[in-house]
Amino acid sequence: MNTIKQNKQGLKVLIAGVILQFFLGIIYTWSVFKAPVSVYYKWDAFDVGLTASFMLCFFAVGILLGGKVVAKIGVKLTVLIGGLMVAAGMLATSFIPATGQNSVFWIYFFYGVIGGSGVGAAYNAIISNAQKWFPENRGFATGVSVSAFGFSTVFFAPFIKMLSENLEMNIIFMILSGIFAMATLLLFNFIKSPDQIANASVPVLKGKQYTNGEMLKTTRFYLITLSMMFGTAVFFTINPDLKDLAINRNAASFATVLVMVLGISNALGRLCIPLLSDKIGAINTNILILGATAVGAFLLCFVGGVGLILTISIVAFCYGGTAGLYPVITGDNFGLKNVASNYGLVMIGFMLSALIFPFLIGKIDSQSMKFITLGIIAVMSTVFVIILKIMRKKLQDNE
Repeated sequence: MNTIKQNKQGLKVLIAGVILQFFLGIIYTWSVFKAPVSVYYKWDAFDVGLTASFMLCFFAVGILLGGKVVAKIGVKLTVLIGGLMVAAGMLATSFIPATGQNSVFWIYFFYGVIGGSGVGAAYNAIISNAQKWFPENRGFATGVSVSAFGFSTVFFAPFIKMLSENLEMNIIFMILSGIFAMATLLLFNFIKSPDQIANASVPVLKGKQYTNGEMLKTTRFYLITLSMMFGTAVFFTINPDLKDLAINRNAASFATVLVMVLGISNALGRLCIPLLSDKIGAINTNILILGATAVGAFLLCFVGGVGLILTISIVAFCYGGTAGLYPVITGDNFGLKNVASNYGLVMIGFMLSALIFPFLIGKIDSQSMKFITLGIIAVMSTVFVIILKIMRKKLQDNE
């Protein structure tokens, strides 16, 4: 902890990044947008709900491309471009005419593709840079950064709900666009890497620093990516339809509260689980949370009321933990020098999960069978991480 306190320049950069992450976390509030957007633009609710999948998918694309952009133009400009893309996507969405004659494709493109890509680029730049400032406390730096991303839902869910009860959706998107543009322009200049700061102590990188090509040749990369893909399936499947799930379990009065609880749990997982990884190791921590996710999926077959809230909390807490752990796991396995672009490649698993599992699981008619399937998928993810742990141990024994 003393090392963290002494890193004053690193803390300044971290705080600026945390504030920006808070705004970027609006990506997880789409379940609150779903109903008012459907009514205002006269689109089918199911089609509107798919916007979340597009945004999460292109969030991963933004992380992948953002890692490459950081290497070319630096973290500060990457954050600026990413933040302004989010603002531009929301502004463009506000100009879609509410006639019912326009294709829902436009909100997929403006909000999902442009906005999602911008969120991903800025998100990756901020968390990979935080690790470089605190190489001995990566769980702390990553956890603090990504927890703000999760806590965003706690504020934006009721804020957007309040706005939707008093304003038209196009005005709401304009307001959010202005907020994002202002936050980005005020804070991006504070996000700098250690080598951009005069007289800053640049951390010494330890171990082999893998390039993208070298990482892609390892089995460990595929185990990490597949574990992320399978481990996030439960959250991605339930998140867009959280309110519908509450209604089906006779907990309609808890629906908005459930969205807020999900946000709080997600944020706490992002903070607490990476901190735990500093104590017991990222891989051991990952095995614990993936196992808990599997248990949560099986419980969702039948729980309702308070039990539903608690189970959703567990799933969201564990999902938040994966958001904080996988950047650390990537850095542990492949070094910090290229962690932004390497993590971007690992996030292909995240992208595939957001795109594939909500669609495939949605084809299953039985709700119980949906959650049993998701539980089995989460168990498979746990197995991938156990294999990774065995491989890492053998690799360390041979060094």
